[in-house]
Amino acid sequence: MIPLTHILILSALLFSIGVLGVMLRRNVIVIFMSIELMLNAVNLSFIGFARSLDSMTGVVFIFFIIVVAAAEAVVGLSIILAIYRTRKSLNIDDFNLLKW
Repeated sequence: MIPLTHILILSALLFSIGVLGVMLRRNVIVIFMSIELMLNAVNLSFIGFARSLDSMTGVVFIFFIIVVAAAEAVVGLSIILAIYRTRKSLNIDDFNLLKW
């Protein structure tokens, strides 16, 4: 049985990698994948807490997070694809369509 501290350390490491990916990268696809990595890190911590507390509440939250991640993937990729068709670039600095 893996201790809760190991699971939480791995979750924090994955979340930190996701935050660094969002902050440091300029490619929209990499930023999108980093956001998904952060959601999965939160899922991992919920699984660890649910298992250590013998509760199903964490598992219910995981299902909601998976639904949100799936909706984000659909909407996010369609927006990225639409902007790529007009701008011909995936660099985040070129995406100024949402400015006033």
